Amino acid sequence: MKKRSETGELDASRFRGRSRLVALAVVTAALLLGGRAVQLQVVDREFLAQEGGKRYLRDARVPAHRGAILDRFGEPLAVSAPVDTVIANPQVLATSPEDIVRLAQALGQDREWLAQRIAANHDRQYYRVERHMEPGAAARIRELGIPGVYLEREYKRYYPNGEITGHLLGFTNLDEDGQEGLELAFDGTLSGMDGLKRVIKDARGRTIENVENLRAPRPGADLLTSLDLRIQYLAYRELKAAVQRNRARAGSMIVLDVYTGEVLAMVNQPAFNPNDRSRLEVARYRNRAVTDIIEPGSSIKPFIVAAALDSGSYRRDSVIDTAPGLLKVGNMTVRDKHDLGRAGLDVILSRSSNVGMAKLALKLEPERIHRTLAAFGFGQVTASGFPAESPGLLSDAARWRPINVATLSYGYGMSATPLQIVQAYATLGSLGMRRPVTFQRVDKPVTGTRVVNAGVARDLVGLLTGVVTTEGTGLQARVPGYRVSGKTGTAWKAVAGGYDTHRYTAIFAGLAPASNPRLAAVVLLDEPSAGKYYGGEVAAPVFAAVMSGSLRLLGVPPDDLTDVTPSTTAQVRP
Repeated sequence: MKKRSETGELDASRFRGRSRLVALAVVTAALLLGGRAVQLQVVDREFLAQEGGKRYLRDARVPAHRGAILDRFGEPLAVSAPVDTVIANPQVLATSPEDIVRLAQALGQDREWLAQRIAANHDRQYYRVERHMEPGAAARIRELGIPGVYLEREYKRYYPNGEITGHLLGFTNLDEDGQEGLELAFDGTLSGMDGLKRVIKDARGRTIENVENLRAPRPGADLLTSLDLRIQYLAYRELKAAVQRNRARAGSMIVLDVYTGEVLAMVNQPAFNPNDRSRLEVARYRNRAVTDIIEPGSSIKPFIVAAALDSGSYRRDSVIDTAPGLLKVGNMTVRDKHDLGRAGLDVILSRSSNVGMAKLALKLEPERIHRTLAAFGFGQVTASGFPAESPGLLSDAARWRPINVATLSYGYGMSATPLQIVQAYATLGSLGMRRPVTFQRVDKPVTGTRVVNAGVARDLVGLLTGVVTTEGTGLQARVPGYRVSGKTGTAWKAVAGGYDTHRYTAIFAGLAPASNPRLAAVVLLDEPSAGKYYGGEVAAPVFAAVMSGSLRLLGVPPDDLTDVTPSTTAQVRP
C-alpha cells in the first residue's frame, strides 16, 4: 500500500514538472510573439510599410504628347496618334509557358524567340514585348487576360502627307525623339516632358488604382512652319514628273519668299515616306537640297556680274568683245558655242557666254569676286538651322590663279547647295538685301544685310529677263502673265582626276515677277539621261510650272499681259 502511494506521489511530481515546463514554454512563446508583434507594429512599422508598398505600389510614366508640325495655314504635317505598347512582367509570365505561346500567336511572333526573350529578362519586371500597336489590335491582347501582360499608352508619329514632305520633316524614333529634318532641328520645341504618377497594381501587373500624381505631363509645343502645303505639292508633282521624264538620277527644288526668306517648298527626288520605317536609309532620307553640294555652272554668272557692276568698272550697258568665241587662259581654252562678237552684258547672260564671263572676271580683283560671292552666302551655311546643312566650298582668293578665276566665272572650282543658290537669287530679288532663310512662319518684316547696291541688284534683275526670251537659254521658264528673271546652268559632273563630259547637272534658278520679285526658286536635275541635259531644257519647265501655280495661289498680280490670251489672263489673275 505504501509503495503504491509513493509511486502516485512520484507521478504527480512529474506531471507538475511537465506542466510547469509547458507553461514556461507557452509563456516564453507568448512573450516572443508579443515582442515580435511590438517590433513589427511599432519598431519596424515604417520600414515594413515601405517594403509592403513596394509589392503593389508603382511609379508609372505618363507620356507627354509631342507637338504637331503645321504648315503656315495650320494644316497638319506631322501629328502624334495614341497607340498601345504590350508590356510583360517576365517574372510572372515565365511561370506559364502556355501563356507565352498564346501571346506569341496573338502578336504573330515566333514563340521560341519570345520565350527566349522572356527568359533572358527574368530578373526584370518590365519588358516591352510589342511597341506601337493600333488600339484595336491592342484590345485583343487585353482580352486574353494573360497574367503579367498589360498595355501601356504611348504615341506614334504620323505624317499625313507621306513622301510629299518627307525630306523636309524628317522623322522621329520610337520614343518620339527627333532624328532628322525639322523633327530634329526643333526637337527641343516639339518634345514634351513625361509626367509621373503612383499607382497600385495587382499580381498580373494591371493598374487597379491611381494613388497620386507626382508630376503632370507637359505637352510639346506645336511648330508653325513657313511651308505652304499647296506649293509644296506643286513642286513635288512637277519635280517627280521631270525626274521620271528625263531619267535623272535625282532632283531638288526650293521655293523661297523673297520678302521674308521663308521656305515655302522644298522637295527632292527620289522621295521617301517617313511613315515606312522599313526604308529609312540615309541615301533615301537625306535632304539633298540642303546637304548635297554641286558645282553651280552658269547659274553663278549673275553674281560675277554683280561684282563687276559693284566695282564701278562696268555698267549695265557695258560691252565685251568675245570674238572669236574662244579665250586662251594658261594651258586651257575657254570656248563659247557660238562666236557672239562684241556683246553687251545682257547678251552675255542670256546666251551664257563663257568667254565673255572669263574676260570680265579676269579684269576684276580676285578679292572683290570672293568678297561678293561670300556676301551672297556662298561658302557658308545659310543659318537656317536645318541639320547637316553643308557650307559648300569657296576657296581663299589668295590661292586663285588666272585659270581659277576664269573657270570660277562660269561655275567651276567652287561648290554650293541648292539652298545657297536660291538664297542668293532671293537676295537679288530683294534689291541686294540678304535675309536669313527660315523654316518658321514669319509674320513681320524681316531685316536683312546689304550685299550690293540696290541699283546693281535692280540692273541684274533686268538683265536676267533676257535669259527667258526667244534669244536666251531659258525660254521654257516663261510664266504666262509674268516677267521672269533667271539663269540656266549646265555643268559636267566632277570625277576623280577631272570631269565626266557625259554626266551633267542641270539647273535653273530665277525670280518672278521680275518687276517686283516675290518668289525665288531653284530647280536641279542630277544626271538627266533621256537625251536632253541642258538646264534650259530639263529644269526650266519645272520652274515655269511651279512658279505659275504658286503666283496664282498667292494672288500676285501679273506684270506682263502683252503676250497673254484672254483665256490665260483669266487664269493668272488673282
